[in-house]
Amino acid sequence: MNSSGAMNEASRREVRAGLEPSLARLWRYALVLSKARDAADDLVQATCLRAIERADQFIPGTRVDRWLFAILRSIWLNEIRSRRIREGGGFVEAEDALTTDGEREIEMNITASAVLRAIDRLPEAQRETILLVYGEGYSYAEAAAALGIPIGTVMSRLAAGRAALAKLK
Repeated sequence: MNSSGAMNEASRREVRAGLEPSLARLWRYALVLSKARDAADDLVQATCLRAIERADQFIPGTRVDRWLFAILRSIWLNEIRSRRIREGGGFVEAEDALTTDGEREIEMNITASAVLRAIDRLPEAQRETILLVYGEGYSYAEAAAALGIPIGTVMSRLAAGRAALAKLK
């Protein structure tokens, strides 16, 4: 097998290994973007399919989850461009997207629910930037690359989002 074939096989193995551990995070991101449970399910399924189909485009040794998030966002943007998501249909309350196992988890879910409700009030650009940086731990540079925007725009969206959230207290 030549080096290109070996690299493609390594890419496919790494993508397959990274899919399952990323599913919950991908679904949360899809839910934040779409605000609809069924749309989030469809987005994650389409992301997995595209990742498997294009695994040879993945660069071994880089972060599979970042690559998957970029694919999901690209699919979402294509969906928005091709058809408008109807406002109000299929929205999911933050509480419904969280689990309630045990006392500590319930307390955490109450706090997380309040945070998610507040974040849901923000414009979409601020919502997704806040989720990537604060929720998923992306650096500003990683978020900028994932969103296809300058790093200054990431910082601006975060500042505006924090200011808006502070006013909601």
